[in-house]
Amino acid sequence: MKDKKFISLVIYLHNNGACLKHFLDQVLPVCDKKFEQYELICVDDGCTDNTMDILREYISKIQIGIMVNVAHMSFFHGLESSMNAGRDLAIGDFVYEFDSILVDYDPAIILSVYEKLLEGNDIVAASSRGKLRFTSRIFYALYNKTSRGSGKIGPETFRLVSRRAINRIKAMGHYIPYRKAVYRNCGLCAATISYDSIHQGTGRQHSAAASERTSLAFDSFIYFTNVMERISTIVSGAFLLLSVGMGLYTISDIFNKNKPVEGWLSTMSFLSLGFFGVFALLTIILKYLSVMLNLIFKQQQYLVSDIEKIVSR
Repeated sequence: MKDKKFISLVIYLHNNGACLKHFLDQVLPVCDKKFEQYELICVDDGCTDNTMDILREYISKIQIGIMVNVAHMSFFHGLESSMNAGRDLAIGDFVYEFDSILVDYDPAIILSVYEKLLEGNDIVAASSRGKLRFTSRIFYALYNKTSRGSGKIGPETFRLVSRRAINRIKAMGHYIPYRKAVYRNCGLCAATISYDSIHQGTGRQHSAAASERTSLAFDSFIYFTNVMERISTIVSGAFLLLSVGMGLYTISDIFNKNKPVEGWLSTMSFLSLGFFGVFALLTIILKYLSVMLNLIFKQQQYLVSDIEKIVSR
């Protein structure tokens, strides 16, 4: 007998039609065999290729009774905001979030994640043991070392979230800047299933713009870690030591009856370092103010132009 829990599959689409059919061929049969009812929610984040045409053609031909809704974003929003829109549209008891439609795993992992969630977890992620980019390793290591919460984050291919976890996240505020970090620090049980990557199918994995990744990483450090406070402390401490050193140098010259060094080089060097520190601290303060304004005043984080319902013939 099929499981009677209602499942939502939320997938992110942005000009990755080349691997869409392979993803649907791998994922939908597994869900159709396991679950009595489920829905597919596709978030069209400003696709400019034939991704939507491939999706419509595929759904019209399959013989699976599935609800398919497409959330067309008004413009390119990026991964986090778009997936927030898709999750808000989902009505399932459990919600799968596929940040990428690149299938480098055995589809059975999808059910393994579901079974792991039924053991008492509210968030279960699937993570590849494959190699990470150097910048990603640095980000995760620095984040986990300085995080205020106990939850550790890492690379995740997709995740399954319970309705209880979604309700708790929504109760925390309107703005969810980095879902992975919020899920891991919401106070509910979370787990990760690791797998060895296999053949990656057709097409390439969607890669967010470098500016988006950089902004997300910087904002995450501010929201969830104390790394900025540490940087501020280090800079302030450096200026304190420099001031003490200059004082000791002046006192030693007086006791040694040496004439203090007269010259603009040392003075200008000190002033340059001083201005550098002031502006560094000012930059951090301004970033904090910007984030605080976003958290207080920015209520709606995404704009959806329309919701399209696709049905099989």
